[in-house]
This record gives sequence, structure tokens and C-alpha cells, in this order.
Amino acid sequence: MPDPFASGGPMLLAGTANRPLAEEIARELEYPLGEVTIKKFADGEIFVRIDENVRGRDLFIIQSTTAPGDNIIELLLLIDAARRASAARIHAVVPYFGYARQDRKDQPRVAIGAKLMANMIVSAGADRLLSVDFHQHQIQGFFDIPVDHLYASPVFTRYFREKRLTNLVVISPDVGSAKMARGFAKRLDATMGIIDKRRPAANVAEVMNVIGDVEGKDCLLSDDMIDTAGTMAEAAHALKNLGANDIYACATHALLSGPAVERLSKAPFKEIVVTDTVPVPREKRIPTLTVLSVGELVGRAIRYTHMNESVSSLFD
Repeated sequence: MPDPFASGGPMLLAGTANRPLAEEIARELEYPLGEVTIKKFADGEIFVRIDENVRGRDLFIIQSTTAPGDNIIELLLLIDAARRASAARIHAVVPYFGYARQDRKDQPRVAIGAKLMANMIVSAGADRLLSVDFHQHQIQGFFDIPVDHLYASPVFTRYFREKRLTNLVVISPDVGSAKMARGFAKRLDATMGIIDKRRPAANVAEVMNVIGDVEGKDCLLSDDMIDTAGTMAEAAHALKNLGANDIYACATHALLSGPAVERLSKAPFKEIVVTDTVPVPREKRIPTLTVLSVGELVGRAIRYTHMNESVSSLFD
């Protein structure tokens, strides 16, 4: 009996959250994006229709769940439409998984948003989830389906290796990002430092101390996301005050909310490197900002998943 998943190759669909990245993934795989109709009724309600036959196909739906909530609803509706159209397997490809910061009940009467998002994706009918750099690794356990957790580190490592930086210190902006920073430091033959930070309120960061020797050295701040850029900007100023030489930053998800662009513009960065898991509009592309693509990485992961090969081999 022929393999229904191999017949015709993977089928790609995309929502409206990050169409340029979806198109790049399609180019990497050399498969076109499937035709989808997504529109809104007069009251703002979203209508979704898959305009091609998906029966028996291995389907990959590409949609980051950035704000606003319409992007999440689009993803759920696309999954539901694919399930009702008898797709063989439905993979939710979510380069940026929103609500990931709400991953625990650390205050009275708060929601665990990351678990709620996972429940909705599973209930809609997804068979598998593929995402890039979760805010916390334990979010994989919120899903009752297999999860492929990709890391953007190979994209950043390749870029910074080409710069041939010497005497480099990789700095974690907080204790939570120390594991990521340690991985970068190992791959870039660099030493490591940590920012001792306390956060008096949400989206408000205050740098307290820098652990590690940075005087006269180039520094690379690494994190999973830049939201309002308070952490990154304060860290850069602290490093410069301690005598650091050139200061770089890298972060997978460039949310760049509120005062982020202004803060990054005023901070003493030589270069800020992000990826395109979240679309970065032209008005936010300041001269020091470089946007790298994860299209090749996600495309290869989709190919390996479709062929039932090991995705973890991408990071060996």
C-alpha cells in the first residue's frame, strides 16, 4: 500500500500572521503555499476556507500566534477546517508561540495562558506542533501531542562566527536565560557572564549587578525575545559603564512593543540581531537592527517531519 504521506509531498498552508516567512519556507521546500481564503465579516468575525483538496495529505499550517488574538483564532480555524476536510496529519507550525510567558500560577487568581493555548490547539485537531525557542522548555509538556522544539541558535552561531569576534563574553540578561547563553558561549569559544536583575513590575527591568569580567571585552547579550527592550537596554548601559568594548545582542523573537525601538536606538549597541519568527515592520528597522531568517531551519524541520526522520539531528 503506498504511503499517503509521501504522495505529493507535504502540503503547506499559511495564515496572515507572518506571510513573508511562510513564503520563504515554501521556497526552501520547493512546494507552493496552498490556496486559502481568510476574510472578516462586518462585525470582525473571521472566516476561513481551504481552497484546495487536502484529503489524505500531510498538512503543515504556518502561523505565529502574535498579538492580537485574531492570529490565534485563524490558526484554530485552519486546523479545524483541515480536520473536517480529512487531512491525514495536521502539523501546527508556530514559529512564535504567544502567551508563553503565562506558564505558571505565580500569583493568586491568574490564568496559565500557555496551557490554555496548548489545549485549544490540541482540541482543534492538530496532530503535532513545531515551534522555535519557547519562552520556557516545560511548555512542551503542556501539549498532549508530540512537539518539535527548534532552536534558533544555529542561525545566530553561524552569523557571529563569520564576524570572527575575539575576546568575547556571552551575557545572559537574567538567570532564566543562562542555559541559552552557556550554549552560545560554548559554540563561539567565549566566556560567559550573567546580569543580576530584579523586576519591580511587568515589563519593567532594573539591572542590579553584572557577574563576570567584561572590561575591555566584546559582549553578546542573548535572550529568547525582545518585547519592550527594557532588559536589553539597561543591560547594555550597565555593560558599557563597566568598560565593555562593542556590545551586541541577539534574540529570537523581535516583538518590539511600545518604547522598544526608542530604547534600543539610545542604548550603546553596535548591532542587534533578531530573526523573522515575528514580522518586523520597516518603521522599526533601526540601523543597528539585523533580521536573520529561520526559513531554512523551519523548512528543513518540516521536510524531516514529513519523511519521519529525526528533527533533533538539525542541532547535532
